[in-house]
Amino acid sequence: MSYIQFDEHRRLDIIPLGRAAIDFNPVEINCTLAESATFKKYLGGSPANIAVGLARLGKKAGFIGMVSDDRFGEFVVSYFQKEGIDISHIVKARHGESLGLTFTEIRSPSESSLLMYRNSIADLSLEPGDVDEEYIKSTKLLLISGTALAQSPSREAALKAVELAKKTQTPLAFDIDYRPYNWKSGDELAVYCSAVARCSDIIFGSREEFDRMQSLFGKDADDRQTADRWFGFGAKILIIKHGKEGSCVFTSENRSYRVKPLPIKKLKGFGGGDAYASAFLYGLLQGWDVKHSLEFGNASASLLVASHSCSDAMPSAGQIEQYIKECERKYGTDVTKVEES
Repeated sequence: MSYIQFDEHRRLDIIPLGRAAIDFNPVEINCTLAESATFKKYLGGSPANIAVGLARLGKKAGFIGMVSDDRFGEFVVSYFQKEGIDISHIVKARHGESLGLTFTEIRSPSESSLLMYRNSIADLSLEPGDVDEEYIKSTKLLLISGTALAQSPSREAALKAVELAKKTQTPLAFDIDYRPYNWKSGDELAVYCSAVARCSDIIFGSREEFDRMQSLFGKDADDRQTADRWFGFGAKILIIKHGKEGSCVFTSENRSYRVKPLPIKKLKGFGGGDAYASAFLYGLLQGWDVKHSLEFGNASASLLVASHSCSDAMPSAGQIEQYIKECERKYGTDVTKVEES
């Protein structure tokens, strides 16, 4: 069943709005940041990673965001160009704002952390005037990252994009993407993220992220209650991630699907969510059913947590399909099974 109707006449498949940043991942793993001496530079930022993920899967992606007017900003734009991502609506910082930097710590396969430098940051300086109606109208799907709502003027730019999506009948995906560094309070997070979620067709988040977004409403008894809450506002698909326990997908037609992570030698505890989102959305854009899309997203997430990078390691459709086949050959078909209820 198709829950989202995409306009096949539009030239772009997806436009994420939000942060593009740089990740510095340690070459020395299984130690603390204090002990790490060498780092490798990658493109970072959840919406940027999702754009790359979909481009690697063969979809036409654009991007709305601001980068620093320096060599780091140049690196981001050049990376997007090499991936075939439309850069026409990436703007340069006007007042010397810096690109966000993230230093990652890989202490063990189950223990990773992030240290973010996000003061006077470029992506949060995106202005409403940088968001163009015709550009929104050119895509089958708009994706908003919750981090873009953390401060003005990026907050207003994102809210404008949401309104333009409604005006142009563009389906909207919302990735809660909670990062504590820029939010002033939990109430602020709840107000702005829930406002966008109310307008969204697809909502991604971890159990913790949904709890934070819903803090003003009260705690839900379970995932089903959370799903029903947002379906009441018009959402079509809700994805709730539970880390190593897997994830649940709920649809507005009262169907639910659960899946466990696939077996793989895990390297790090971050990046899987971006691969999951890009591959799941790829499936929907391909016209697949939710069950098939979930299988694809789950496999892509497993491949990412086994890799040193996020953006550089985004897999192709062929790599995901091959990995699923290898898992089924080694462990049996039950290992990739998506449970439906």
